[in-house]
Amino acid sequence: MSAKPVLYYSPRSPPSRAVLLTAAAVGVELDLRPMNLKEGDHLTPEFLKLNPQHTIPVLDDNGTIVSDSHVINGYLADKYSSDDTLYPKDQAKRREVDTRLYFDAGHLFPRVRLIVEPVIYFGADEIEQQKIVYMQLAYDGLEKCLSQAPYLCGEHLTIADLCAVASVSSAVIFAPIVEEKFPKLSAWLKRLSLLPYYQKNNQDGADLLGSFVRERIEANKKAKEAKK
Repeated sequence: MSAKPVLYYSPRSPPSRAVLLTAAAVGVELDLRPMNLKEGDHLTPEFLKLNPQHTIPVLDDNGTIVSDSHVINGYLADKYSSDDTLYPKDQAKRREVDTRLYFDAGHLFPRVRLIVEPVIYFGADEIEQQKIVYMQLAYDGLEKCLSQAPYLCGEHLTIADLCAVASVSSAVIFAPIVEEKFPKLSAWLKRLSLLPYYQKNNQDGADLLGSFVRERIEANKKAKEAKK
């Protein structure tokens, strides 16, 4: 009997939570291995053998190593899902899902990083308004994707929704969604929050991220004052 797939992850990390959501959606139980990036867990020789780019999450499925949350989610859906709605095998539909995945990879998550990483790693003691506005600009693309259907790629939940919601649920802590301006996006976020596996596998971690960033802001302010 094979061992459970191992996931190297952090619950505060939106990409990690996207994988947790997908694993829950397909019903596969993971062996979770938390990583502390500030302590350099991702820079150990053992981890670098798994992923030379030293990023998380990384999946080790009994010797099959997969990195990048979007690729991991496609792998989990292809291997473990009972049907192909999460990641369609039809090439046209799959391309649509991939397009939304790239939007998360290229726009949503990088803008979340732009907000939180200066605070976590570089001593920033505030989140600049321009970064909040920049994050909110990305909401418009999602709003338009949702103009004709309840999910990003139509009538069915896909891994594109699960990746995007991990980023958006983190972003809204700092860059709120104005419901009057983005009603479809607001409804989508509420819809996904009702998934039975959502709270445990995503919202709890998003709340941890929000608390951690706020704590770092206060600590950074105190450190800055102490230097005066």
